[in-house]
Amino acid sequence: MQVTSSVREPLVTGGKSYHDVTNDVSRHVEAKPNIRWFLAFLTSAGVLALGSIAVIATVWEGIGMWGLNKTVGWAWDITNFVWWVGIGHAGTLISAVLLLFRQKWRTSINRAAEAMTIFAVICAAMFPVLHMGRPWLGAYWALPLPNVFGSLWVNFNSPLLWDVFAISTYFSVSLVFWYIGLIPDFATIRDRATGLRRIIYGALSFGWDGAAKSWSRYESVSLILAGLATPLVLSVHTIVSFDFATSVIPGWHTTIFPPYFVAGAIFSGFAMVLTLMIITRKVYKLEDYITIGHIELMNIVIIITGSIVGIAYITEFFIAWYSGVEAEQYAFINRATGPYWWAYWSMMTCNVISPQLFWFKKIRTSIVATFALSIVVNIGMWFERFVIIVTSLHRDYLPSSWAMFYPSWADVGVYLFTFGLFFTLFFLFAKFFPVINMAEVKSVLKSSSDKVHK
Repeated sequence: MQVTSSVREPLVTGGKSYHDVTNDVSRHVEAKPNIRWFLAFLTSAGVLALGSIAVIATVWEGIGMWGLNKTVGWAWDITNFVWWVGIGHAGTLISAVLLLFRQKWRTSINRAAEAMTIFAVICAAMFPVLHMGRPWLGAYWALPLPNVFGSLWVNFNSPLLWDVFAISTYFSVSLVFWYIGLIPDFATIRDRATGLRRIIYGALSFGWDGAAKSWSRYESVSLILAGLATPLVLSVHTIVSFDFATSVIPGWHTTIFPPYFVAGAIFSGFAMVLTLMIITRKVYKLEDYITIGHIELMNIVIIITGSIVGIAYITEFFIAWYSGVEAEQYAFINRATGPYWWAYWSMMTCNVISPQLFWFKKIRTSIVATFALSIVVNIGMWFERFVIIVTSLHRDYLPSSWAMFYPSWADVGVYLFTFGLFFTLFFLFAKFFPVINMAEVKSVLKSSSDKVHK
């Protein structure tokens, strides 16, 4: 019989035993794909194939296929890059930071959040690579290597190069952290499998034997990686913000960007985790593991980070006014009342007003309301990046050079490509890998010895 606290709601409901946890999670890996999975996978693969046309056209013809112009040299490409990097923040935060703070509620959602991080960073990397125009020649220059064509190095003073260091480090540590957590579960599936599946999962489990020494090393490595990953949560989007904050363009040249970008990244990342976990919870019938309590706690994080983002918006306006710099003041007035006013007010509505609805317990514990608001938040965060980038560029110091940005079909197509890539990878992960960390979920169960099974 499962023992639960009289003070706190149980993290796993339904009176599950260790054996139940193994069966409930493993059956989705062991069973044949159902029709719902096939339909979802084919839809995402179709979007990926459709977006591939735009990617091929961009590589073949060059970035002149995009809607950029002399005034707006960055638009959808950098907007989408920052948006995807932001979405990748929640995975490491849930896994690393909450592990160090001993927050047990992370156990049911950390696996899918970590996978989301990996896939989001891959999608983000697409945009700088394509923006090089000829990536087979240009990608070399993003690496900190000596120039074999002469005595030149990459520009270490450029925040764009700092991005390369930060994001590649973040991706590497997140990938290792994610895979280390999968090893005990791969071994569990290996022991239940036969034939070719046993060989594949045996190779993936690296000979895991479940001995006390193995578990001790597993926990030590997890803590070390969590300690490495925690500063990365703060550093990655801080360095991404330097792409803008180190410039002298009105609307960008501000010291609030690093904490503002980090809070916004966690804000959008948690919203995407909620979107994916609510779908996974329903499709795989995991209501006993991803409970209303988990969803409520994640909504509380969204309230906090959404409020920080709202304060950052107000602070930006105050500093622009207090600075006395006319160009800075005009940049913010133009955002709210200029030709892109609709993007600015969409951002404010989605990012500042909508999260405040979670103060009501009935809304933050509602599956339908949470799912809808999680999508609204990510729409708002995309508009935030669009407003910061495009509205700061499209009107500079010379009115004669003012221009509007209009996305081309290639802009939209490349964005669709990354959506297709993200969801295709996530559906493959959800089918062939255990979507919940069985080993860690079992650690939060308190069961009698007669129900302890593999």
